[in-house]
Amino acid sequence: MNKIKKLLITLILLSVISLPTLYYFGRPLWRPVYLKIVGKKTVSDIISSLDKKGLSEKFTNLNNSAKLILYAIKDKKTLEIWTFMKNGDKRKLCEYPFTNFSGKLGPKLKQGDRQIPEGIYKLDYLNPNSSFHLSMKVNYPNEFDKMMAKFDQREKLGYDIFIHGGTATIGCIPIGDDKIEELFYIVAKVGIENVEVIISPYDMRNDFKKVEIDEIAWEDKLYSKIRKKLSALSLKK
Repeated sequence: MNKIKKLLITLILLSVISLPTLYYFGRPLWRPVYLKIVGKKTVSDIISSLDKKGLSEKFTNLNNSAKLILYAIKDKKTLEIWTFMKNGDKRKLCEYPFTNFSGKLGPKLKQGDRQIPEGIYKLDYLNPNSSFHLSMKVNYPNEFDKMMAKFDQREKLGYDIFIHGGTATIGCIPIGDDKIEELFYIVAKVGIENVEVIISPYDMRNDFKKVEIDEIAWEDKLYSKIRKKLSALSLKK
């Protein structure tokens, strides 16, 4: 009997320890099954549920008359959200810390390098049924990425770069479930066609650092484009 008790206690302890791990890191395995059972949701479904959570009161005056800049700073591991109104008003709406980080400073060059891209991007779509709670797809590789890859004679640049919930990453930007809900809501209200994503290795607004990437010879061209974009936006720290 004592052996059976010990076995049961061991099994219970293992379950308590493993369930949180399975929840956070096993999402790609259990989430599709879960969605088959409960049914897939639309962006409108998500917005409706987030309205009920009070996000409509927290984030007011968000509509397609606004422009949105998502500024990701890799060495600070932060994502700043800026709104630009047609009347010229602009402000930093919020700031979210990355919940994890992969790779190093420097652009993404190939599939499997675990790098977060660097450059100026758009969003392709919002995913209300992500394995990582909610997500939004960054349009990596963009035209600049493809042009530089052709120059370097590189192929297989990688794909499926997202800003998403949770903590797992092999090149995406995770910001946790609660924060991705907020960002998903903000982006949906503004419209993805009005959103721009800027990803830089460090904060280039008031600083200049020489970043040399051994594998390429065009990093200065890339970082010059990012600095010019930030300067034109006049984002203040």
